[in-house]
Amino acid sequence: MDHLIKPEWFLPLHQGWLLLLTIASIGALIKGADWLVEGASGLAYRLGLPKVIVGATIVSLGTTSPECAVSVMAAWSGNAGLALGNAVGSIIADTALIFGLGCVLAQLPADRFVLNRQGWLQFGSAGLLAGICFASWWFHGDEAQLSRWSGMTLLGLLACYMVLSVRWARAHPRGEPFIVPEEIEGAAPVVPPPPEQARHKSCGGLIASCLAGLAVVVFSSHVLVCAVAALAIRWGVPQVVIAATLVAVGTSMPELVVGLTSIFKGAPELLVGNVIGADVLNVLFVVGASATARPLPIVERGAAVPEIFLWLHLPAMLVVLGIFRLYIFRAVREGHFRRWMGIPLLFLYGTYAIAQYALSRG
Repeated sequence: MDHLIKPEWFLPLHQGWLLLLTIASIGALIKGADWLVEGASGLAYRLGLPKVIVGATIVSLGTTSPECAVSVMAAWSGNAGLALGNAVGSIIADTALIFGLGCVLAQLPADRFVLNRQGWLQFGSAGLLAGICFASWWFHGDEAQLSRWSGMTLLGLLACYMVLSVRWARAHPRGEPFIVPEEIEGAAPVVPPPPEQARHKSCGGLIASCLAGLAVVVFSSHVLVCAVAALAIRWGVPQVVIAATLVAVGTSMPELVVGLTSIFKGAPELLVGNVIGADVLNVLFVVGASATARPLPIVERGAAVPEIFLWLHLPAMLVVLGIFRLYIFRAVREGHFRRWMGIPLLFLYGTYAIAQYALSRG
């Protein structure tokens, strides 16, 4: 991609054009992810795969594919701040912004089986990432980095997580992560039907949809990395800051769209499962693949606030997930999340976004 679209082409562009390219590439990322998910889920239905496996694996991987594509491309380009900031920022956006907004809009149900398993993996994977980063900084200082071995370890844990998800899904009588109301005893799991177009496409058409979606995701993610990197240089803002806000929210749009659509269609439980799964995959899949592609320096040398990733992004992630974990303790007893629970999360996200720019400019 660097030979087809050179990063230096973006440096002389006016910031207005760079912003337009950023917005257009984020839109293309979302559309490419839609094609990828549609083709993959359609193939699963055509090939007769269990529906619960489609929800537990293909859909979750599809909605995190923009984050993974952006972060891996950023890692290859040497933009560690963009790779790490995008992954951690997406976790904060998923939990504080998307879940918080969903909580305010509707009373979200709480499935004890799911939350007591995937919920702990959500918090544990984020804690593992923070522990690796702080340990590397403690022992190596300015030379701290996420090594390829760390990335491969996270990818290994990803494989274990996917296997566990499938096993737990089969063990859940209501087909995790999709819930059936308690009063309907013995009812079948509520799983979204395949996309309308997938019902009428042949296997060849669905494969073409997968390949087209993948190509669009890879192409647009490269353009997005180049445009954001140029903007970071133009504005004097560390790449990790822009990555954790503009890019992270933009690449989290699939989760946002899926979550809000599920609320309006009367299936709000999908938002909870999607947020938890996306958070786990952002650590194991996105950071793991990025660090495997190229070791990621944790400290941005020469940045205005070189330790902003360590002292703002990681703590903010842990605080948000800690609050979410406390919500889970109460929600599993009551059977649902309270609507007021979204307000502190939305406030935290706004504070986090403002604090980034204040620290980077100060």
